[in-house]
Amino acid sequence: MDLELVIIGYVRSSIKDRETAPKMESEEGAVRARIEIDPAYVKGLDSMVPGVQLELFTWFHESDRTPLMVHPRGSVNRPMRGVFTTRSPNRPNPIGLHRVTLIEMESPGVLVVEPLEAIDGTPIIDIKPKPRGMK
Repeated sequence: MDLELVIIGYVRSSIKDRETAPKMESEEGAVRARIEIDPAYVKGLDSMVPGVQLELFTWFHESDRTPLMVHPRGSVNRPMRGVFTTRSPNRPNPIGLHRVTLIEMESPGVLVVEPLEAIDGTPIIDIKPKPRGMK
């Protein structure tokens, strides 16, 4: 089977490293960030308007792909749990899910969103509008 993961854009954020990044968008420290979409995919943003809630799918490019168990929130005071029961970026396929609000379309292909906990340079692999009725 031949599989391919396409990077459609990148996060531009004031968060520069994993150590200082919040673990979820609802935590203190999540920021307003820019999503720069590759020009080849800008047409896919048609009809997107400020105020819409989005789910961003990212590729955690700095994650460790080998652990199957982690301390939740990186705290050694918490017992280890399986990576599939945590929000740790460390996992065999490190895909992140981020719920954000589109604040503005800064220019064609540049979305301003908040709150986002992803670090600067994180690849974007997909964008989906939040399903109706989802909290």
